[in-house]
Amino acid sequence: MRDLPVGFLDSGIGGVSVLREAVKLLPNENYFFFSDSLNNPYGDKSDDEIISRCDEIVQYLLEEKKCKAIVLACNTASAKAAEYLRNKYSDVPIVAIEPAYKMVHDFAPKGFTLVMATRGTLESEKFAALYSKYDNGNTELLACVGMADLIEQGRFDELDKYLEELLGKYRGRAENVVLGCTHYPLAVENIKKVLGDVRFFDGANGVARQLKRVLEKAELISSSERTGIIDFEDSSISQEEKNIKHKRFLSKISI
Repeated sequence: MRDLPVGFLDSGIGGVSVLREAVKLLPNENYFFFSDSLNNPYGDKSDDEIISRCDEIVQYLLEEKKCKAIVLACNTASAKAAEYLRNKYSDVPIVAIEPAYKMVHDFAPKGFTLVMATRGTLESEKFAALYSKYDNGNTELLACVGMADLIEQGRFDELDKYLEELLGKYRGRAENVVLGCTHYPLAVENIKKVLGDVRFFDGANGVARQLKRVLEKAELISSSERTGIIDFEDSSISQEEKNIKHKRFLSKISI
């Protein structure tokens, strides 16, 4: 049981930003990453659609891949489906990510803050509770429609133009940027081109630390002394697209 894989779920390859932190902290664990590119993005889907699809993937990870724990490496999936999944699979450790807005409260509470996220995340009850609790009175919420798609597809020239239009008015104003989608840390350098040297906050490291805690509590930490295996699967229809996503995944997982 200890050496079974930890399952990661994301709407695409963005969750690799979370997986990287887990591998740094727990290098001897085995991991299985499921990239649901066929249904990307989740941020524009209804709650019922997100819950249903996440349930299908979690069943697959548990029944077919024999995962011992699940990480929802997608902010939208976490916001919309975490509670349902934890209730249904109550005997399985399920770790969920959320926008790192509390980190601003802890480390840079006075600075003008941008929260960049999908519309689905920003409109969720889970985020509303987080925002209400830690609001610094100097924050703007920014729904970045289409941004995850550009990152997912590797269209970084288009992304630069998109970010200039989206973020240009915050140049010289923004001090803190919360990356509320796991795709967005893959575009930090692109964001810097517009906003300059801002402070970035994302939840990846916190998720990795929480994963370690829950595995230790459940006595599921790997017993292996070897570096773990990382497997990847993508839901795209064509084999060509699957191969492209796999190559992109491998290029991002290096630590």
